[in-house]
Amino acid sequence: MKDLLRTSDLSTDDVELLLDTAAEFAIKPFSANTALANRTVAIYMTKPSTRTRLASETAVAHLGGNSIFIRGDDLQIGRGETIADTARIISGYAAALIIRTFKQSDVDELGINSTIPVINGLTDDDHPTQLLAEWATIREVFGNDISGRKFTYVGDGNNMAHAWLTMGALMGAHVVVATPGGAYAPSQAAVDSALHIASKTNAQIEILTDPEAAAKDASVLYTDVWMSMGDPESERAAKLKALAPYAVTPQLMNLTSRDAIFMHCLPAHRGEEVAAEVIDGDRSVVWREAYHRRTTIQAILYHLVRGDLSGNTY
Repeated sequence: MKDLLRTSDLSTDDVELLLDTAAEFAIKPFSANTALANRTVAIYMTKPSTRTRLASETAVAHLGGNSIFIRGDDLQIGRGETIADTARIISGYAAALIIRTFKQSDVDELGINSTIPVINGLTDDDHPTQLLAEWATIREVFGNDISGRKFTYVGDGNNMAHAWLTMGALMGAHVVVATPGGAYAPSQAAVDSALHIASKTNAQIEILTDPEAAAKDASVLYTDVWMSMGDPESERAAKLKALAPYAVTPQLMNLTSRDAIFMHCLPAHRGEEVAAEVIDGDRSVVWREAYHRRTTIQAILYHLVRGDLSGNTY
């Protein structure tokens, strides 16, 4: 496996290895501080970023490397140079490329034409690095035994919903996604992909429209912002109205299991997708999630550059 372009690129064994390594890096951040010695990682972002940028640059530094941050308008792509040509150029300078952008097809094309590992730091379709951070956090709270537990996402059926389904399927988990139907439902392609993986891992996948049924007895209640980067402002009123029943309120949290946690990839809008009492309450683990963006990206870089990951064979 050369690249991490989608969550579904990973095998279950890959995820286990990455989570184990991330746990080690959480305790000993500099234990592999020569892995990228005298090497450079390019970090190319056409979308604004707080956690992904900070986590990526810190992860590279902890592995002994140097990072070059590239904004969307810094490259000649904006003046017509092809993605394929850009991939070849970056491959000549860097040991790996982390990209955060809009179109999944752009990331796929970079992967095809690069000779170095390409890591998807977020697209409109998927967010694999975020999901590894979620599961690193879940493991810290609940351990490796997830039998009898239910992992629920409520809100917009966006890239986070897609990645949540896929990673849950890889982990053999009982995963629920509850969204409005129609335009705000997860893509059928993402659901079908998760169901295919689940058929091999004995995971249980549920797609619901009832947020209360989804939250009932869940060990994790997860949500994301309702207006994602790139969503037309003209659709805000209609979208917020449709998603209002999916807000994570104290009442919705009360339906979850006694030891349930609240998760959010951030940034959060208190009073929209989540109540302040929930995200700032004692059941919230959002800050630990954010911390694990670094440990998991560090693990991804470490293992991809070494060629340790096998890739999804399902």
